[in-house]
Amino acid sequence: MSTSFGQQKLVFDIETIGVDFESLDKISQEYLLQYAENGEEKEEAKERLGFYPLTGEIVAIGILNPETNKGAVYLRVSHKGQVTSDKLEEGIIIETGDEKQIIEKFWETIKPYNYFITFNGRSFDAPFLMIRSAILGVKPSKNLLSNRYLSSQKYDAIHVDLLDQLTFYGAVRKKFNLHFWTKAFGIKSPKEQGITGDDVGRLYKEGKLLEIAKYNLGDLRATKELYEKWEKYLNL
Repeated sequence: MSTSFGQQKLVFDIETIGVDFESLDKISQEYLLQYAENGEEKEEAKERLGFYPLTGEIVAIGILNPETNKGAVYLRVSHKGQVTSDKLEEGIIIETGDEKQIIEKFWETIKPYNYFITFNGRSFDAPFLMIRSAILGVKPSKNLLSNRYLSSQKYDAIHVDLLDQLTFYGAVRKKFNLHFWTKAFGIKSPKEQGITGDDVGRLYKEGKLLEIAKYNLGDLRATKELYEKWEKYLNL
């Protein structure tokens, strides 16, 4: 599906953390650890809590207009004044709130847009956002998961998941992560900053929210550049 007039494009990406394992009830803990055979596997199961919307929470939502290079990072804070800056860098603003507030801001902001770009967004970011929204009593303004295939998606919410597109909906055996894809196309990987998604939980606990925001922005920009490669050479 080639680009057509009237598309308002937006790249988005989220950062998440797991809930405190000890805050879960005993039945939930047993369910999560049922296949863990030793202490190491139990710790790994606990570290994966941030991957799922029922055991994880959103701490950052980033958006970037690929045509203007303007955007925002919505950061979850535990108290007012935790982040004093309202700008990450030129063209990128910072807004703060609790998890519900940043989710509400995201859905409100994306209303004028009809073309969304992610990397692995159909498997992670979009369902995580939509389920967390429902849990918190927020109704999404767009259905970001209307159909996996671009030709069958609704015009008001086209979702280009680059992982789906670059692997031809799973025809490529190994999917690879964003780092591999960006390096292959000569794009700067956000992982080169020394931070990965695995570090977000620790950074959040340490109150290093601006580092999370910068990492999120790196993901947005890498996704934007990867999209431009796909759009130019593979969007046939």
